[in-house]
Amino acid sequence: MSLNFLWVNLLAITPQQIVMYVVGAVLIWLAIEKGFEPALLMPMGFGAILVNLPLSGVMNQFSEGVGETHGIIQWLFEVGIEASEAMPILLFIGIGAMIDFGPLLSNPKMFLFGAAAQFGIFFAIAAATLLGFDLKDAASIGIIGAADGPTSILVSQVLGSQYVGAIAVAAYSYMALVPIIQPVVIKAITTKKERLIRMPHVKAKTISKRTRILFPIMVTLIAGLVAPMSVSLVGFLMFGNLLRECGVLKRLSETAQNEFANIITLLLGITISFSMRAEQFVTLNTLMIIILGLLAFVFDTFGGVMFAKILNLFTKNKVNPMIGAAGISAFPMAARVVQKMGLAEDKENHLLMEAVGANVSGQIASVVAGGVILGFFK
Repeated sequence: MSLNFLWVNLLAITPQQIVMYVVGAVLIWLAIEKGFEPALLMPMGFGAILVNLPLSGVMNQFSEGVGETHGIIQWLFEVGIEASEAMPILLFIGIGAMIDFGPLLSNPKMFLFGAAAQFGIFFAIAAATLLGFDLKDAASIGIIGAADGPTSILVSQVLGSQYVGAIAVAAYSYMALVPIIQPVVIKAITTKKERLIRMPHVKAKTISKRTRILFPIMVTLIAGLVAPMSVSLVGFLMFGNLLRECGVLKRLSETAQNEFANIITLLLGITISFSMRAEQFVTLNTLMIIILGLLAFVFDTFGGVMFAKILNLFTKNKVNPMIGAAGISAFPMAARVVQKMGLAEDKENHLLMEAVGANVSGQIASVVAGGVILGFFK
């Protein structure tokens, strides 16, 4: 009987499910062999295989004589993402606890680069609309340009997009590919002379403890007034940062950065695979989303670099335009890319401090942009 059951299950596998097995295997390979976002791509890849097995026990099922049984992945998705969006929001506590806003506070004009590097979001929304996606799906696709996986998952889920899985895969995959995507774009739109611009070696300012404590509180208040829908995102990000900076909750800060963030990341990765079922994922629209996600990242980089170049037209102290590319939210990868490219052009040109300032600014800008989109499209 078991052999007969095995044969029935084998015959039940569809070509689309086979495609998903390949997608899952590729994600696992990228995570393990290439080291691309392994904490998320590996669970997502393995989950993609689990949810596409015939009569998979990780999904809700109904059978005669037994009734309905609840699958663990579907239950996690319904409770942790669909009903409350808890998982992606909680992850921001850990992200906030990891971020040092000191470089940004030392050079506040880096805020401008974080804002400019969100251009890809709105470009992708416009492109998705022109390709026939409805406004809520287009907005969800555009948020891939936030270069922030949890924000992409949260916005697409709140807006009720049917493409949550494809959006999550695109967001995390391109975050992992930042060291490959950004150098190509930066070199295409800058000259060697621009890439050789040296930033003055200014001694890093000492930021007082009071300023570090007030900063997350003030950012939350301002974001809440400007974009109320961003409060859950910005608020939890800043709460995590306050744990780090307050000085009296060291154990909680370390837990948020490590054990807490790791557990939420692990569960989020395998839970989001619920949206990677073959019938939803293997479509022409998924391919278009992958392409639009790439365009969003490309135009994020384009927006940040071009803003720096325009700024240089009106300022005496020139900014190396590569720093604009660090304004995306992919922290700290984008800052490392800029530092590496700067040293490749001139071994004495260290851009890391400015790049990190722009990079952490991009983290704030991306969650504010997510809140703005939710407020406008929800």
